[in-house]
Amino acid sequence: MRDTILKVAVIGCGRIAPRHGAALNEIAESHGVRVAACCDLVESRAANFAKNHGGDFYTDYRAILDRPDIDLVSICLPSGLHARIGIEAAAAGKHVLVEKPIALTLEDADALIAACESAGVTLGVVLQNRFNPPMRDLRALVDSGALGKLYLGNATVRWYRPQEYYEDGWHGTWAMDGGALMNQSIHHIDALQWLMGDVESVYAYTATLAHRMEAEDVGVAVIRFKNGALGSVEGSTLTYPENLEGSVALFGEHGSVKVGGTALNRKVFWKVRGQLEHEREMLTRESVDPPSVYGYSHREQWIEMVTAIRQGRQPSTHGREARRSLALVTAMYQSTRERREVRL
Repeated sequence: MRDTILKVAVIGCGRIAPRHGAALNEIAESHGVRVAACCDLVESRAANFAKNHGGDFYTDYRAILDRPDIDLVSICLPSGLHARIGIEAAAAGKHVLVEKPIALTLEDADALIAACESAGVTLGVVLQNRFNPPMRDLRALVDSGALGKLYLGNATVRWYRPQEYYEDGWHGTWAMDGGALMNQSIHHIDALQWLMGDVESVYAYTATLAHRMEAEDVGVAVIRFKNGALGSVEGSTLTYPENLEGSVALFGEHGSVKVGGTALNRKVFWKVRGQLEHEREMLTRESVDPPSVYGYSHREQWIEMVTAIRQGRQPSTHGREARRSLALVTAMYQSTRERREVRL
């Protein structure tokens, strides 16, 4: 299969799609992949994507699913459409890479996972920050046991979105998006549970304080992990006038570490027993932040997906793995609705 070109179609040509197109073009020659088609309800947007990244363009995604030469679809649609379009793509025999979150409900996530398994196609979910070098270093540190017993974990997202962001017909709606926890904070929540381990229970509060929208623009939660550690999440889109912080911090028996930057790409502090010299070296090195919160790692995400397909295995950010962060966010929403601790 390595000698065969994998043909990819991007469904949805909005703000995140160019990241996928650029990443695919970067790895086209080295990994045998090509953008063959794209689709968007707005024809000019689809045409522009095709002009910049290649392939044919359509306004009906079913034209893509009907093409037997398309091997893999990248779903860059509003979150409420991820599961439905993914299920249709699987039924058409296409491998599926879907932007985060995998779905908005556990029922939809389970249906998508089951559809891909039944069709024998690969399902991956975009959690690109896991591939950032500082995040890989942090995961390796946890796996090595150098932090010792984990005591406390924290995910913080202090971002800003103007009112206009929520006036496009889908952002901030329950049917298509969710709020600051489901949309903006999902990467950091995913990283927190990826590093700290399974969650036992959560208690959360959410509110809509600075925007006219259905879902929340701020949420806070307290987490109890199954290993006995505690955690907290703070996520918002109301920190006027700009994004201020997006970070994950871990505190353990033998060290304290924090990764932040624009897109979980910078080691803020790294104080680990036996690694203090490393910390001094790290803090003196210049770290270049990416231009946006999307970061630089869609390329690595695509390499992982393509490699998994060629090797006949699941990608590391497969459907059941992505379901874990969705389960945590939906438990937060349940907790705030019912005003009680929710066990997972």
